[in-house]
Amino acid sequence: MASVEMRKLSVVGLLTKKEALLQQLMRLGVVEFNSQEEKLKEEAWAALVKKDSDEQTVYEMDSKIAAAASALETLQQLGGIKKSLFAGRTPLSEAEFGQKLSQNGEAEALVNTINQLQKEIHTARGELLQLETAQMSLMPWKAYDAPLGLTETKYASVLLGTVPASVSFSALVSEVQAADESAIVQQVFLDKEFLYFDVICLKENKDLVLDALRNKNMNPISFGDYQDTPANTLAALEQEKQRLLQKEAQLKEKVISFVPQQAQLELWHDSCIIRRDRAAAYSDLLVTKTAFYFDGWMPFDAEEEVRKVLDENKCYYEIAAPKEDEEHPVLLRQKGLAEPFQVITDLYSTPSVRDLDPTPFLAPFYFIFFGLMLSDTAYGLILSVACFIIKKKFRLEGMMKQLITMFFYCGISTAFWGILFGGYFGNAISVVASTFFHSDFTLSPVWFDPVSDPMTLLVFSLILGAIHLFAGMGLQAYQLIRHGQVLDAVFDIFLWYLLLIGLVLFGVGGNVTAAVSSIGKWMAIVGAVGILFTGGRSKKGIIGKLIGGLGSLYGITSYLSDVLSYSRLLALGLATGIVAQVINTLGSLAGGGVVGALVMLVVFVVGHVFNMAINVMGSFVHASRLQYVEFFGKFFEGGGRVFRPFRRNTKYVEIVKEEK
Repeated sequence: MASVEMRKLSVVGLLTKKEALLQQLMRLGVVEFNSQEEKLKEEAWAALVKKDSDEQTVYEMDSKIAAAASALETLQQLGGIKKSLFAGRTPLSEAEFGQKLSQNGEAEALVNTINQLQKEIHTARGELLQLETAQMSLMPWKAYDAPLGLTETKYASVLLGTVPASVSFSALVSEVQAADESAIVQQVFLDKEFLYFDVICLKENKDLVLDALRNKNMNPISFGDYQDTPANTLAALEQEKQRLLQKEAQLKEKVISFVPQQAQLELWHDSCIIRRDRAAAYSDLLVTKTAFYFDGWMPFDAEEEVRKVLDENKCYYEIAAPKEDEEHPVLLRQKGLAEPFQVITDLYSTPSVRDLDPTPFLAPFYFIFFGLMLSDTAYGLILSVACFIIKKKFRLEGMMKQLITMFFYCGISTAFWGILFGGYFGNAISVVASTFFHSDFTLSPVWFDPVSDPMTLLVFSLILGAIHLFAGMGLQAYQLIRHGQVLDAVFDIFLWYLLLIGLVLFGVGGNVTAAVSSIGKWMAIVGAVGILFTGGRSKKGIIGKLIGGLGSLYGITSYLSDVLSYSRLLALGLATGIVAQVINTLGSLAGGGVVGALVMLVVFVVGHVFNMAINVMGSFVHASRLQYVEFFGKFFEGGGRVFRPFRRNTKYVEIVKEEK
């Protein structure tokens, strides 16, 4: 259906009806509110109304949402909950959602409990880290048998320290005893980096000894509050570590015990989002002492149900179609096979109000290009079957649903081109037949083998590219005519059709008949002359117009480069087939027999999984690139604003509207 027609909505109502109306509009989910900031800048509006707001509720709900999200993350991490990439929201009817929410009174207390437990776990982990750091620092001193708190006696000082391992112990002793001949030096430990030692010297010679040790790059060691021997201290630290580990394990067990209540937390999280968004919507309303006002946009097909809600709440309202080229949000809605390909448009840009929705036009080309670039029957079947299973097993939504459905169709295209080109895991059938059965059996391509005849695929790719570009130019002509610019369509599109088609007929028409070549020549001449005299029509003066026309005519080089871009269809198609053949050849190097079969199996599985994965990604990227750069560049402006209605944007639960 392409871009959905939009309607502009303006509403005035009584303040007493505001909350009920917002709840009903949120349930409908079809109205987008406009910001009222511009109106408040006008004196006439500012004198009558003020901006509504409920910032306190928004702030409170944001805090509760963050707390619930943190609690859910803790449950997932500690409870080992793994959420599938394809898992969607849990569907609930409005009645079920309301019923479960009314029974969910302890959810907030549960959130606070889990978050408090997580804080205690973090505290325990911090203390454990400190203990482990202390243990690491004490381990080299384990053989030191004096108390760590003993730093001096009545007549002696005790020094602990390290020097680089490159310093010999004998040199260290000599240096110390030169400062105090009565000093005692003991080596405690030696590793690759440091020599650990203690020194007992006379108090009056302490400074001399320290000066001597500094000459050896001594690093003094102090253990602060530790008073006992290193061995006893390490034992005490280990005991405390075990206590903390046990405490951490108990805290984790408490958290894990709440895993069955995950659904309650998700429900609470989503209910807070609903309340936050409803409170945030107040900022898009203008109010007086007794009334409120808002305006916005909605799809034309939602008019009837919106009118009903507004009438129920005794509102005065106006609904009108947008003026020509008036900026408004854009809603895309596809039908049939084009629907999943909307993801390609969404990844690029939303159409502006002046654009055509390109999705229905790009869909067949994307379908063909993807399959042509992957072009292996087995790869295509695997891709389609995998996507089919995912669609059946999981309840997909949004962009993920579109992507999986699109890849399902692209797998069918891949299998089709694989049959035409004779690709079944590359040439796996012939390799297996020759290696294990000594047979020359093979499946011939229905059309041709691109690996042995790449020029045919290149020509075919360029022809497809030309059709693709001409389609884009045709869409631009249609848009120009739709906006009343008929002459622009003739001068900027149809003259180029004459020139480009004429050149092709002139170049290859001689193979058919001389008349075709002659017709092509005159078409090209008429097109070129027309472009020369009209391409610079916006310039001033005859010289300016001619120079502009020459510049436009020079644009033929860009058309040539655009067509050549489609050679990537050949490149990726060959890459898939050639890499597959290399994998099959490597797998067959071990020959036949049991060993050969095992080698073939391993190489086959690993190699083809890699080849398929990398080329599926390559086909996706390059098929998209051909749309974005070559096709969209001919007619698509983009930059539109996505329609974002006021609705229940829940994360875990999908509230399904009940059929009346």
